[in-house]
Amino acid sequence: MTREDRLIKKIEQGDIRAADELIGIYYPEILRYCLWHAPNRAFAEDAAQETFLKALRYFDRYTHRGKFRAFLYQIAANTCIDMRRKIRTAETSLEEMQVDPAKEETGYEDVQSDLALRQMVKGLPPDQQEIVLLRFGQDLTMREIAEAVNIPLRTVQTRLRSALKKLKKEVERGGVQ
Repeated sequence: MTREDRLIKKIEQGDIRAADELIGIYYPEILRYCLWHAPNRAFAEDAAQETFLKALRYFDRYTHRGKFRAFLYQIAANTCIDMRRKIRTAETSLEEMQVDPAKEETGYEDVQSDLALRQMVKGLPPDQQEIVLLRFGQDLTMREIAEAVNIPLRTVQTRLRSALKKLKKEVERGGVQ
């Protein structure tokens, strides 16, 4: 029985501390995911918090089969979409973007690599971007990606293969640094 399995069992029995611990495990990666889909940090933090609120609110409907991580990503993706629909924000001003990431994030190197990955995939179609970000940015398995975006595993494999071919061509042409 994994740590996640034990925590979920405790949550089902009403243990609030187990819920806090489970959130602590997944919060950094869900926030990181939301940062990719958000116009600013405040939006991403709100989306991450809303993701966990929804997960706990509807926990009684969740049947644990070892796929809680994919379940969270599916909620996070839908939450980001819903929040973007509700909140139409203006473009982020240059002043807002000029924040020292070393002061904002404890994992500065992770932020830099996230920015590089995001820059690389911005020329891909949105459905391929999402799969590349989940695979290489969030380190999800193909099966977890399929569950998170609610498409067949073969479709995930095909989209990833196509995206990687496009990225390889772009690198060979010197378009990606």
